[in-house]
Amino acid sequence: MSVMALSQKKIKKAKVWLIGIIFLLVMAAVAYTFLYLKYDAAMTDVGNRLASPSGEHPMGTDHLGRDVLTRLMLGFRLTVGYSVLALGAAVIIGVPFGLLAGLKKGWIDRIFMRVADGFLAFPDTVIAIVLSGLLGPGIGNLLFAIVLVKWVNYARMVRSTVLTEVQKDYITIARINGLSTVSIMRKHLLPHIVGNVLVLASLDFGKIILLISSLSYIGLGAQPPTPEWGAMLNESRPYFQMNPEMMVYPGLAIVVVVLAANVLGDYLRDKFDVKKEVQP
Repeated sequence: MSVMALSQKKIKKAKVWLIGIIFLLVMAAVAYTFLYLKYDAAMTDVGNRLASPSGEHPMGTDHLGRDVLTRLMLGFRLTVGYSVLALGAAVIIGVPFGLLAGLKKGWIDRIFMRVADGFLAFPDTVIAIVLSGLLGPGIGNLLFAIVLVKWVNYARMVRSTVLTEVQKDYITIARINGLSTVSIMRKHLLPHIVGNVLVLASLDFGKIILLISSLSYIGLGAQPPTPEWGAMLNESRPYFQMNPEMMVYPGLAIVVVVLAANVLGDYLRDKFDVKKEVQP
């Protein structure tokens, strides 16, 4: 494939990535704008339940007369916010563990690998369901379970990168010059890790949204009347035949946001994967 063809392919991917970013930003802006609208996401109006879309309620109302559009926009902030919180905690816990295991090796590395193997022996969803079931329903317990599941991925990835980098001459020279372990981490290893962490986090973001939504749907995550998208799907399930739009809107929102997040993840993966860059 020629350099020009590769360049055109990259431009197309960049355009798709840009569309995904713009969409997420627009959704976030709209969601925060709804903070100032007249409807309260928890305000009920039983006399106006299951109303069809209208000028007053563009997406209609649910089984309790609550405005669906308001709840959908608030659900964006909650679902995405919960996902960012869980993802951030997993990164904050996993990266230092990976650095420590890769640099110190020995018994620390052996213990870490046994723990990691235990977590990776089962699918993330299965472990999250078991932990959430043991801890009890609730978004706090669900987020805790997701962090316990996800931090291992970041620790293993960082450990692998560190084990590769510490074999190189510049790390040996840094140690000969008397740099402490912390200084080596901060000055030499973190710059090599940041790109990989960003790629993994962006690809994980959509998975965490799906995990939160799916477990909330089966009653292990956010509880009614919290307008989290999975919980909204759960609440609207008995009314699907009467008013299918109640399930379509949050389901479609989940699909679109996860797709946008995956587009961003694919772009970052191509951006930081030097093997895919055109070599001079």
